[in-house]
Amino acid sequence: MFERFYPDRREDSSWVIDYEALYRQGYRGVIFDIDNTLSVHGGPPPEETRRLFKRLQALGMSTCLLSNNKEPRVKPFAQEVGSPYICKAGKPSVRGYQEAMDRMGTDRDTTVFVGDQLFTDIWGARRTGIYSILVNPIDPHEEIQIVFKRYLERIVLHFYKKC
Repeated sequence: MFERFYPDRREDSSWVIDYEALYRQGYRGVIFDIDNTLSVHGGPPPEETRRLFKRLQALGMSTCLLSNNKEPRVKPFAQEVGSPYICKAGKPSVRGYQEAMDRMGTDRDTTVFVGDQLFTDIWGARRTGIYSILVNPIDPHEEIQIVFKRYLERIVLHFYKKC
């Protein structure tokens, strides 16, 4: 029933994922959500995120930021980490994921998505056919509409754990 929202994998954070292993498996691009995936909501990239993007660039992995936020939030963040971006992506719509793959020169089989929300990030990646990794939110203090979604996510994740 909830399978459409299940990630392919879960990790504690974006920073602990073994991207080198993903590269060896044939993945060449990573699409990231921003808020609560790479930084606190509305915040600049922390040092861990800056190091991560340098590591991915050195590895030869392409990146793209995919956010439902507007350009004044996304563009400066993308410039600081040196990544292309798509703002007002309309996640979980497939369109933004497709555009991100086009920008990176990857396809469904060579792309990974990393995000913190089931009903936008992960569902959109699954609808697109991209390998998805759900990470824990960086900061528990979130906007009220996201807090409500987190309650529903707990229900879905309860069943996910039983799989």
